[in-house]
Amino acid sequence: MRRMPMEAMEICRSAKVRRETSETKVGVEIDLDGSGVVSIDTQCGFLNHMLTLMGAHGLFDLSIKAEGDVEVDFHHLVEDVGICLGQAVDKALSDRAGIRRFSSVQIPMDEALVSEAIDISGRSHLVYNVPLQREKVGDMDTEVIEEFFMGFVRNARVTLHINLIYGKNTHHIIEAIFKGFGRALAEAVSLDTRRTSIPSTKGVL
Repeated sequence: MRRMPMEAMEICRSAKVRRETSETKVGVEIDLDGSGVVSIDTQCGFLNHMLTLMGAHGLFDLSIKAEGDVEVDFHHLVEDVGICLGQAVDKALSDRAGIRRFSSVQIPMDEALVSEAIDISGRSHLVYNVPLQREKVGDMDTEVIEEFFMGFVRNARVTLHINLIYGKNTHHIIEAIFKGFGRALAEAVSLDTRRTSIPSTKGVL
């Protein structure tokens, strides 16, 4: 039987996720094969900016609406956005057949250089080596950036390494992280036309 080329197959790789707790309400919609159309409203201007960069540079169609107990701080909001984004990516990937799985990038932002590597492995693990000189950017504590990525990897079931090679400006460093995250994720979830099976010798991810 002649195999149908992957590009000729109709594949829908999009997902919607909603999460509501006593602390936050979050809705995420993502199309992994989009064109970078992004709409972000999280009550946190800096997070809005970072997620817009991620979606645009990853060419994801991405919509996020989130609200929470920001009168306390942004911790719950940022973490739950990461959780929902991870769930949406995991759902959109389905059984993960045909994906490239691995990706790594180095992204410069002026004086800062960040290295990121991702493995859509089915195993959740985060390595985050990013010392920052400032505790806040705008109103947001910079320590919650790690909580965002922890929420993402646990729910997307991926391994993600983020390492600051060098840099001084906190805004530049975090911007490079989110741009790199978009690019690395886009490459890892992209379809390899030579592969129709799950990219693992175990036969499962």
